[in-house]
Amino acid sequence: MKNVDKYTRGYFLPPEPSLNWAKKDYISEAPIWCSVDLRDGNQALVVPMNLEEKLEYFKMLVEIGFKEIEVGFPAASETEYRFLRTLIEQDLIPDDVTIQVLTQSREHIIRKTFEALRGAKRAIVHLYNSTSVAQREQVFRKSKQEIIEIAVTGAKLLKKFAAETEGNFQFQYSPESFTGTEIEYALEICNEVLDVWQPSADNPVIINLPATVQMSMPHVYASQIEYMSNHLNYREHVILSVHPHNDRGTGVADAELGILAGGQRVEGTLFGNGERTGNVDIVTLALNLYSHGVDPKLNFENLPEIIKVYERLTKMRVGERHPYAGELVFTAFSGSHQDAIAKGMAWREEKKPKYWNVPYLPIDPKDIGREYEGDIIRINSQSGKGGIGYILQQRFGLEMPAEMREHVGYRVKDVSDKLEKELQPEEILEIFRETYVNIEKPFAFERCLFTKKNGDYEAAVTLTIGGETKEIIGIGNGRLDAVNDALQKELGLSYNNMIYKQHALEIGSKAQAISYIGITDDQGTVFWGAGVDPDIMTSSVRALFSAVNHMKQAHSERL
Repeated sequence: MKNVDKYTRGYFLPPEPSLNWAKKDYISEAPIWCSVDLRDGNQALVVPMNLEEKLEYFKMLVEIGFKEIEVGFPAASETEYRFLRTLIEQDLIPDDVTIQVLTQSREHIIRKTFEALRGAKRAIVHLYNSTSVAQREQVFRKSKQEIIEIAVTGAKLLKKFAAETEGNFQFQYSPESFTGTEIEYALEICNEVLDVWQPSADNPVIINLPATVQMSMPHVYASQIEYMSNHLNYREHVILSVHPHNDRGTGVADAELGILAGGQRVEGTLFGNGERTGNVDIVTLALNLYSHGVDPKLNFENLPEIIKVYERLTKMRVGERHPYAGELVFTAFSGSHQDAIAKGMAWREEKKPKYWNVPYLPIDPKDIGREYEGDIIRINSQSGKGGIGYILQQRFGLEMPAEMREHVGYRVKDVSDKLEKELQPEEILEIFRETYVNIEKPFAFERCLFTKKNGDYEAAVTLTIGGETKEIIGIGNGRLDAVNDALQKELGLSYNNMIYKQHALEIGSKAQAISYIGITDDQGTVFWGAGVDPDIMTSSVRALFSAVNHMKQAHSERL
């Protein structure tokens, strides 16, 4: 591409190696989660939520399990202010939930923020000012020292107004655009703020290090977090927080590596909503932990319902391929994937293993409210016999012989290909019925009478051929063998290697039997049929007739 030379490659690596995070292979416990949906996510909506919508969204966040929720920028608009006052005055904030509000380092904004917070049981006041080279030089046109003075002034004002306001307050500071800030300078300004606030065991302070704009690869961000963690003053009384955005598409990676590097807290949103490419997706982060056997301390057991509420209130949409949440993320259309999933599910049912380990499914979809039927395997022209057989078995109880699945699979795929569409389970069942079950042309089975003679069975089979009814007789060591003898001997048919399977079948409220039969003609071609009838023997005879009819039809087409 053109103009590549105008982009920089320098991203403020720490002056010393900070790679202890790289020695860890997993996150052992959930971080503190702070939802910023109602502030950062809400301000990014084309039409921000109204008061009633924000209240409903807040309630949902509480039900999910968030213990820290940023509810807005109360000095920014009347809606934000009224929302905060409604939460406090109507006592809508549970005792174990802490609200968070955002403020710039400006006295009149800080004053109004504390007015809005009056009477709050527990609140985090989040102070920020931008520290990056680009913001200092281009937006504020201030020196490093002048930017430090903005932060320190704000920190002192927070202490002043907190002391004068009814409520319980915790302080948080963010050097906005941290990733565009020289790392040693970011440390300096954070320590200056900490020296004002003097955190203690009873009064810890949050230092939030946002990737306001993603600039580097995730390992650089992790090294920056580790450097800050190792050099912050009062570290034992500082809660180190990360707030990655997703400009480079690596928000989740930034957050996970940031936690390994010393981050104790994550600010983000459901499904990654937020300015530009959005914030880090807390749903993905939480379920990544869950997939490693770590309790995320957030409840996404009914994720489809959460998605419905989210989409209704935000007017945003969760994409079909969104990790964990998307409509298609657990769905296999590919034949090889379907076959592996079907076999994996069968293996799990058989072996009852302790740990989940099904091919292509990182977690059990049922754990987040998804259903196997219609979610895991869906059928189109790319599907295979394994997936089609899985649908017919799981949805309709059809346990076909393994050899028959391939034939059925090709038939269903052919229909999907010609129709150029995905097939629903009921459509697949209908194709199976029309193609294989109780086929009556050219030979229509009517009835059969069995008599035992000299240890063998005699079958008197009545059938209709071209509108005429006739009876044929056969002898065999079993009843089905006797019918088989009658068909071959009296109708001049030739086939062998009969494959047979039968089982009980529930269709509606009537219990029936289904039989499957495969026969091989003299050219080695296998033909399949199925029979359904309340009587198991009759279902077997109908299956044999269906297979014979397929063979006869095929032979007639060759002539």
